[in-house]
Amino acid sequence: MKILTAIQTRTGSSRFPQKVLKTLGSKPLFVTMANRIKASRYAGQVVILTTFLPDDDIIEMISLSNGLECFRGHPTDLLDRHYQAGIFYGVDAVVKIPSDCPLVDISVIDKVIDFYVKNYPKYDYVSNLHPATYPDGNDVEIVSMKTLALAWRFADKDYEREHTTPFIWEQPERFMIGNIRNNGCNFSMTHRWCLDYPEDYIFIKTIYDELSPKNPFFGINEILDLLKRQPHIMEINKKYCGVNWYRHHINELKTITPSETRLEV
Repeated sequence: MKILTAIQTRTGSSRFPQKVLKTLGSKPLFVTMANRIKASRYAGQVVILTTFLPDDDIIEMISLSNGLECFRGHPTDLLDRHYQAGIFYGVDAVVKIPSDCPLVDISVIDKVIDFYVKNYPKYDYVSNLHPATYPDGNDVEIVSMKTLALAWRFADKDYEREHTTPFIWEQPERFMIGNIRNNGCNFSMTHRWCLDYPEDYIFIKTIYDELSPKNPFFGINEILDLLKRQPHIMEINKKYCGVNWYRHHINELKTITPSETRLEV
């Protein structure tokens, strides 16, 4: 099975412009993230998925200079961008990981992909997000190209195009949906390891600088252990815990409840 892991990356962020160009270690954040993901056993072809806007020329330049594949597509229609990348690389399934998840645990990536592959063709879509139980910032989704093509053809709501997969996971009666849970613990609303605000970057950089010298591929357990030893780190971006894009569409989404997002920031 040919798998494409796409790291959706752009410089245009209204909340935190050019956040992906911030450094993590000695390289731009998205490069460090890609190198971590490439250590996955099952990620397949890892590609930086950016836009064709001139502002994102720098993403392509940095990617190529660091030996990373780069595919460019529609700025706001992420469904089209992922679908076109899947067609271009001739794959059977696409893994979606946003660039605001630089601390994503590669063992979680492997669990999601391995479950999908071992159960193929039972599931159309597998993630660790429905419901979410992992610390926010460990978002992994895999979808077959057949299912992605159906979504690409029929999804007509703006949020379905922008967020790539809602057309699929919002229709469990139509698609076979699989989910990977986090060992009986739910950290999705209490642990925020994703990048949307400057405080998130400070948190992520602090974690990376503490743990990467010993193991650049550290995972969830190492982070949790560090936070137990140094609980003050949690305070850096604690005020944003539970904040995600669901809050903007809570009245439209059928499978998401208000308990899965903070309605106010």
